Formats: sequence, structure tokens, C-alpha cells
Amino acid sequence: MNKKKIHIYLMPGMAASPLIFERISLPKDQFEVHLLEWILPNNYNESIESYAKRMSVFIKHDHCVLLGVSFGGVLVQEIKKYITVSKLIIVSSIKSVSELPKHMLLAKITKAYKLLPTQLASRLDLLEKYAYGDLASKRVELYKKYLSVNDTAYLDWAVKEMLNWQQVLPDDSLIHIHGDKDGVFPIKNISKCIVIKNGTHIAILNKYKWFNENLPRLILED
Repeated sequence: MNKKKIHIYLMPGMAASPLIFERISLPKDQFEVHLLEWILPNNYNESIESYAKRMSVFIKHDHCVLLGVSFGGVLVQEIKKYITVSKLIIVSSIKSVSELPKHMLLAKITKAYKLLPTQLASRLDLLEKYAYGDLASKRVELYKKYLSVNDTAYLDWAVKEMLNWQQVLPDDSLIHIHGDKDGVFPIKNISKCIVIKNGTHIAILNKYKWFNENLPRLILED
């Protein structure tokens, strides 16, 4: 008799495409992988709670595994409040506002984040225009491949919600995976996590072998 497969839903980071998971390979006899994508917020003032509730309709299986990267990790923590999951995993993300770095807290207080999204939305064109040499050109191609959402309304909303997230008490049941070289959410601010040596904020991409080797065990163990 065939053993029932575990359904795992993967949520990419801010503005990122599900292609960031293209090298994640889990045993097909045990797991069925589903890729989630960002949708546009209803408006700038939509709460992340409302957005998470709308996103939850794309998850079709009870007691699934939810994995989110960066801002996607914040989102899956909110989605969990509307559905039943067997495991919650966040990667290169935070569990509460206390794990935000100081410069992000300052941007939150001063609302300086309102100046950021337009730059984010246009950076691919700027990089392409001013890219010189193979390395710069390759970087542009990577941005184009993995950063699929450049809608200004989405970016305005996403940056605001990331910096204004209200989670004070972390969910102790989740699994937090974090690189010790993460430049966005420095490891010094992160508590109770599984550390990936030399892992950066894009560990899901360049440390994919670690995930392929360890995710099955982390999902299956009690």
C-alpha cells in the first residue's frame, strides 16, 4: 500500500519568483512540493493578516508543511493562523520584531522605508544599463530570473508590512533556518535557529545541497 505523501508549500521571499526553489529536490515518494506565488495586495493599507487569509486559499491540503523565505517566512507565520499545519519552517527570516536589525527599526520609526520601494522597482533597468563585465551582467540576469515582482504597489506594501510586523512573541513550534553570513537579518539578532555555516540571505539558492540533505529529516522528525 502506498504511503501517503507529505504536502509541502514553498513561499519565496519579497518580490521573488518560486524559481528560487528550482534546486530544492525532496524524495518524490515521500513529498509533494507546491510552489506559492505573490499576489498583489488589495491596496496599500491592506494588513498582512488580511493578505495572509487571502493567500491561505491557495493551500489545498490540511496538515501540510509550510516553508517561507525572508518576508515569505513572515507571511507563512501569518498564514498558519488560518490553517492547520504539521510543520512551519522559516529560512533567512525573523520570528518576531525583536529580531529586526537596528537600521530597519530606525526606518520603521522614521518611516524612511517610504523612500525605498521605487528604487527597488527600477533597479533591474538601472543595473542592466550600467552593467559592465561578465560578473555584473550575470548579476542582472540573476535578478531578472529570481525577482519576478516589480510592481511598485506591491513593493510599497511589502516593505511597509515587513518593517511594521507586529509579532512580539515568537512561535516556539516553528523551525528557523538561518545563515551565519546573512547580511539582511544578521545572525547576532537571531535566536533559536539552525545555523547554516557560510550561509547568506540567499542560502536557499547557494546552499541548496544543505536543504536537500536536511529538510526531509527536519520535516519527518517529531
